[in-house]
Amino acid sequence: MQELVGRLTALDPEASESLKVITYFDALVGGGASTEALLRAAAALSGATAGATIGDRTLRRDPSGRHVEGDRPMRVGPVRPIPTGEVWLEREGEPHANDEMVVERLALATELVESRHRPDAAIHVAIDHERPSADRLAALARLRLDPGTRARAIAVPLDSDAPASVPVATGAGMVRAVIDDGSAIVSGRAGLGMWGRADALADSWRTAVIALRVTDGRHPIVDATDLGAMLLMAEAYDPAAAPHDVRMLAGLDARSREVLTALVEAESLRAASAALGMHHSSVQARHESLTGELGYDPRSPLGRARYVAADLLLRLGEPT
Repeated sequence: MQELVGRLTALDPEASESLKVITYFDALVGGGASTEALLRAAAALSGATAGATIGDRTLRRDPSGRHVEGDRPMRVGPVRPIPTGEVWLEREGEPHANDEMVVERLALATELVESRHRPDAAIHVAIDHERPSADRLAALARLRLDPGTRARAIAVPLDSDAPASVPVATGAGMVRAVIDDGSAIVSGRAGLGMWGRADALADSWRTAVIALRVTDGRHPIVDATDLGAMLLMAEAYDPAAAPHDVRMLAGLDARSREVLTALVEAESLRAASAALGMHHSSVQARHESLTGELGYDPRSPLGRARYVAADLLLRLGEPT
């Protein structure tokens, strides 16, 4: 992510600042920051007083980090609701370019921090492999789940409206967690963790996050069970050390990726031509060209395996 920020700084300073806002709040949440610390960060990043209403509490911090007395002013903006209230910036005049981004990430981070103190905080504990076994068992009791019950974890994007979900900080950023005992209904993007005993939900959560990370437009729902041996490869993968096959795939334009996918998935070149709506000779020429670019034939048995592995790892390295 830091490398991506560096690249974007030269290309699009505004987009770069947005990414910095995201990584800054993710780091605060990962470090166990309080709601007050989040407000100080939002105020410092925006240069405006940041506030939050949480239940019957109103918290406000100015850009220097000092506490501001009083209730929320009548006119503020932008504003974002959270389950326990709302957060906002107190900007006079025209909004700054990243005001919306700051408030959005402030809302998500505040929801996550505050959720740790709500009854559904038990979900956080139940899927946290760093918590002692006794704590996870106590969390299952609060969730009314028997340790031997068949269950799995599901990871969904932060903007998902999945019921009974809680935001969770992960190495790939913040996502939402759902515990499924067989009754969960999944829609939109989702990573389905592997089934197991409820007292092993931490293991299921790890696989659910990986499954979510490899979703895309063609694969909106991925079941970790379906990854098979590739799950081990995904767990060990470091996007910062992407192998040659992944880098070559990432360098292709969208149309070349579409042609390549058809070549890999179709039974024949003619079938690929029909799927793409291209003349057979054109597809054959693209096949030869792509084989030269990639350094392997994507239609050979080994080439297909290399493509599938590279495609999976490429998706794994993209933002969640």
